[in-house]
Amino acid sequence: MARKTVSIKAKRAEAEAAEKATPKKKKAAPKAKRKSRKKEAAEVRLKAFWGVFNQSLKRVALYEYSQKRQAEKKAGELTDKHNSPHFVQPVKEVIEEK
Repeated sequence: MARKTVSIKAKRAEAEAAEKATPKKKKAAPKAKRKSRKKEAAEVRLKAFWGVFNQSLKRVALYEYSQKRQAEKKAGELTDKHNSPHFVQPVKEVIEEK
């Protein structure tokens, strides 16, 4: 065991000597960050509506936001007519500007 310890110590000393002998390089200056070339996202405008949906989440009808009563009435009629539940849920859609 003593033999291993001596060889490890000797190797460590050699490594440290070699480290001191090699000249250290100067650190490179940090690179300047490039400005992003991403396009600015166009502002998207949304408008709220009331959508009447069936059980499989398909939109059956669409009403203006102020016409919630009519949307609920339509959902009730469709539920009675088709024997499957229909419900009203708010929907937001993109407004395309001209």
